[in-house]
Amino acid sequence: MRLLEGFAGILQTDGYEAYGAVAQAKGLIHAGCYAHARRRFEDARKAQADPSRDGQSRIALDLIGQLYRIEREIKTAAADERLRVRQSESAPIVTELRAWLDKMADAVLPQSTLGKAVFYMLGQWSKLLPFLDHPQIPLDTNRVENAIRPFCIGRKNWLFSQTTAGATASARLYSLVESAKANGIEPHAYLSRLFAELPKATSADHFESLLPWNIDNATVSARTT
Repeated sequence: MRLLEGFAGILQTDGYEAYGAVAQAKGLIHAGCYAHARRRFEDARKAQADPSRDGQSRIALDLIGQLYRIEREIKTAAADERLRVRQSESAPIVTELRAWLDKMADAVLPQSTLGKAVFYMLGQWSKLLPFLDHPQIPLDTNRVENAIRPFCIGRKNWLFSQTTAGATASARLYSLVESAKANGIEPHAYLSRLFAELPKATSADHFESLLPWNIDNATVSARTT
């Protein structure tokens, strides 16, 4: 809630329920993640002892795969073209997927691996639709998942950090590093420039100018070579 204070727009998350409460309280457009839904059907397919009987899971995987194929084809398209293709080609696939989910909901055991996949996706359904109307929304949260993976892998090494202040400082540095990457700036070069300029900052505007999206990559490189 604190992080999104004053924010208006689109929030894209995985299925963690707390995010839904935040999006609702702040009136945000809440987008979900097809990768998380797909993963459950892949788990159901793998759990099938007889590979010849994994056809139901494959139906969902194939339909979701079609959505990803379309996204690959329009990856570099302009926003209006992406929106047009999504509404003309992706929307019918989403409709077919929903019809299949409704059918399966009456045919599977809720606690089976396939049942869990079906009911998870149905529970996420309202968040899996906004991408059809908002061309800037990707199908999944993979970009942020990949960004935090190094820290998730390493966190077991940091369980015994001694202070909350140290953990907070680390979180801020991680955010700066990943924000630099997201803005096409080499992280070491950015931090070198940042640490050189921070002592000179005397106003909010000055601090704002040092954020990754406000610093020119060429300027960073020139200052650090």
